[in-house]
Amino acid sequence: MILLQAVLCAVAFLTRVPVPSRSTLPPRVAGLSVAFFPVVGLLLGLFSAGAAWLLLDRLHWPPHPLWALVLVALQAFLTGALHLDGLSDVADGLGGSRGDRARALEIMKDPRIGAFGTVSLILLLMAKVLATHEVLRVPARTAALLACPMAARFGAVILVVFFPCARPTGLARTFHDESRWPMALVAAGLTTVALGLLGPDLFLPVGASLLVALGVGGWIAGRLGGLTGDAYGAAIELGEVVFLLGLAVPSVRAG
Repeated sequence: MILLQAVLCAVAFLTRVPVPSRSTLPPRVAGLSVAFFPVVGLLLGLFSAGAAWLLLDRLHWPPHPLWALVLVALQAFLTGALHLDGLSDVADGLGGSRGDRARALEIMKDPRIGAFGTVSLILLLMAKVLATHEVLRVPARTAALLACPMAARFGAVILVVFFPCARPTGLARTFHDESRWPMALVAAGLTTVALGLLGPDLFLPVGASLLVALGVGGWIAGRLGGLTGDAYGAAIELGEVVFLLGLAVPSVRAG
């Protein structure tokens, strides 16, 4: 029962998919749910892969930037744009604080979006749409669309478990305090098994996605003294776009 609660908790934390869950769960469940972040990513990938299959394989429409936009919008809808919001908050906080940690955290709690946040969202979404369009042209597109959100959320697991938290309270603090290294080990095992089934060609973009998550997490933690939920979201978004670019760039070079 507790494993089911943990999975539902992970779904509720990372998406806006309605799931049957209690309004308050024991902290232990929150910590255990971290192990299932990649599973949630795989479920999100199923929606993108299914939509791509319908458009390209079932309806036989050729790859087009419009379909890439549809897939990116679908992911934003399923996640409630939570991670995009995190990216914009981090960009505004770090860009507008002039190195002041307290000011950065204050800006990140402001619901309004500033210039840094706006530009970061525009650039990231443009990169995502263009890279997704190229991925739709490669033979392994189904496996890639499945693996992309899973890989990015595995990166988030590493950040939650091993990096300090910037705020003394909050949901991110609960996940960090209650998670332990075995949760990261389980997440790594689940991710590795899934990648083994999807194809070995994906290990390289997954590795790049993980390195970006670690780099982004380390940089933000250095600026803020730890990470926040917004930082997790920013790392997920950047991890996804790097994964997609890792597959798209060879496709562009090949013509």
